[in-house]
Amino acid sequence: MKRTREEVDATLQIAKLNAAELLPAVHCLGFGPGASGAAAGDFCLLELEPTLCQQLEDGHSLVIRGDKDEQAVLCSKDKTYDLKIADTSNMLLFIPGCKTPDQLKKEDSHCNIIHTEYTTEDLLDQIQASEEEIMTQLQVLNACEIGGYWRILEFDYEMKLLNHVTQLVDSESWSFSKVPLNTCLQELGPLEPEEMIEHCLKCYGKKYVDEGEVYFELDADKICRATAQMLLQNAVKFNLAEFQEVWQQSVPEGMITSLDQLKGLALVDRHSRPEIISLLKVDDLPEDNQERFNSLFSLREKWTEEDIAPYIQDLCGEKQTIGALLTKYSRSSMQNGVKVYNSRRPIS
Repeated sequence: MKRTREEVDATLQIAKLNAAELLPAVHCLGFGPGASGAAAGDFCLLELEPTLCQQLEDGHSLVIRGDKDEQAVLCSKDKTYDLKIADTSNMLLFIPGCKTPDQLKKEDSHCNIIHTEYTTEDLLDQIQASEEEIMTQLQVLNACEIGGYWRILEFDYEMKLLNHVTQLVDSESWSFSKVPLNTCLQELGPLEPEEMIEHCLKCYGKKYVDEGEVYFELDADKICRATAQMLLQNAVKFNLAEFQEVWQQSVPEGMITSLDQLKGLALVDRHSRPEIISLLKVDDLPEDNQERFNSLFSLREKWTEEDIAPYIQDLCGEKQTIGALLTKYSRSSMQNGVKVYNSRRPIS
């Protein structure tokens, strides 16, 4: 339906605008038949930075993601952007063929209601998820696809699968750098579903093809890290020296354990006597920046940058550094010649 002059004047009155102070021409934005009965309120204008605009012009798609109780984000093919609501917008940038006030002043025309249509195709592109970003995070979580649904395995079951694989490697005297997929499936298939065995190899190894055969190169750091988590989850605190001994004995022969493998997973207290280690997974910490720092400072009053970095690295934006986060959310001081960081506010 096209607006009449009376409807336009009524809208101006509701908006508390004086028609005498405005130019007589009025642009009315409508939606074509392809909009399937959608009203103007069913659409929102979106202001984008030049890089994203160029992606759309090149034929790529963007998608808005987020649950009902979460902050919505905008995803491109490989990046995520925050979305912010603006109460007003400049329609002149949106309507094709729109005449500016200067152009209207030069025209002597009494046709002061101008109607412009858009179709759904002009506004909406095919919705496409940020596949690269999502798939990367699914790999980080060791998620697996079962019957079309993504799931995260129980850690104990994941370790059971890994134990089957490492025992087979040991019994067959294979190199950790060349574990044959087909033989693993044949030997372990009677014990566990084949897709779970292959999923375990993907989580803890790198797939490659040699002379037509599929192999996996197992990642020693990942296997040592998972073994440490299995040991630490059964105790609140662990004597560091004793833990390191048990840990080395628990990993497959030929793999070397190192505390560097536990960044973001375990916390070492070198000030206690004896020194202790405890499980502290970054995944278990709050996602909000301030809440994350509050949680960390409630666990330990003072942190070195080396210790705290693995627990705040994921909070850094594209152009943000760990140093910038520490400056914003903590205070620094020197302790025995070492710079340490503590909370800016009292922690209850």
